[in-house]
Amino acid sequence: MMARWLILAALLLAGALPAYAHKASDSYLALDVKEQRIEGQWDIALRDLEMAVGIDANGDAALTWDEVRARHAAIAAYALSRLKLSSGGEPCRLRVSEQLVDKHTDGTYSVLRLQGECGAPVTALEVDYSLLFDIDPQHKGLLRLTHGPATSAAIFAPDARRQTLTVAEPARWRQFADYVRHGVWHIWIGFDHILFLLSLLLPAVLVRRDGQWQGRDTLKASAIDVLKIVTAFTLAHSLTLSLAVLGALSLPSRLVESAIAASVILAALNNLWPLYHRWRALVAFGFGLIHGFGFASVLADLGLPQGALVLSLVGFNVGVELGQLAIVALFLPLAFALRRGLFYRRMVMTGGSVCIALVALVWLAERALDLQLML
Repeated sequence: MMARWLILAALLLAGALPAYAHKASDSYLALDVKEQRIEGQWDIALRDLEMAVGIDANGDAALTWDEVRARHAAIAAYALSRLKLSSGGEPCRLRVSEQLVDKHTDGTYSVLRLQGECGAPVTALEVDYSLLFDIDPQHKGLLRLTHGPATSAAIFAPDARRQTLTVAEPARWRQFADYVRHGVWHIWIGFDHILFLLSLLLPAVLVRRDGQWQGRDTLKASAIDVLKIVTAFTLAHSLTLSLAVLGALSLPSRLVESAIAASVILAALNNLWPLYHRWRALVAFGFGLIHGFGFASVLADLGLPQGALVLSLVGFNVGVELGQLAIVALFLPLAFALRRGLFYRRMVMTGGSVCIALVALVWLAERALDLQLML
């Protein structure tokens, strides 16, 4: 009876949770400031533009160049209505000079070539970004701003849609702080990374004795177990993140995202049928190598400043770890307080692991087979 209720709860949760199975909805905006002139390029996924303005004229779910070209005016109008640039409090005139299409690792994108003119040479550019936020609150805009040799980056989200960027070479500490913030933000919206981490953390307050889960005696023992897992995961993803961003290693996006989903499934199933309970730190290291490639795609899209490459990499890694530690700080004390009760062992540990495995199974199917099973 308990198993039936757990399966029912898991199915309900799987239907209620947002899937985010494909790579998160992103757009890539590159702006180059030359005195008062601005030139740029904005890559927006066609699947996102289909939701926003409608491109598929015949409804066959297969977008053609003719269908995209027929909606060029609507695409340009929509994009420009969601991006406002200004300098010194005065708006900059912005127009779309050309539209193309390009393949990214996660699909086809519309490429909008931009030209803008401000009233005076730009020293600080104020950006108001609101693309897709009313349709997809998880959407983010990745901006790379260049001015001669100086490069800076920003991430736009519903709670950070207005930002001001200086066109001068940013201070090193400011770059470091920006990438720390990017790292924290990325781990907090990375639901697959969070579920993988939680799958490994759920049994941290328990110990396996005589084929049964029992509560650990001390918080110190649980904290040491968590420290081993988080440290192993950190070392692994930092390694592949650095190698991928530096161009030494590269894997297809679909393979990486599918492998991440598979890692979540295996970590959750291990809580139901323990095979490597004592080796979870080693497993965290192994799968952390794969998760590092997922983190790398974000940094590659941001465009790391070559003059501060190492500093930016370190800042992003620090941000990811701070984000993870915040999750651990919330989870561990509460889990330890509940560890001896049936509620934790059956509903949280068993039921939670079933839910995680089911959601990740849908992710795996969607990512590997390029399907959309959950909205």
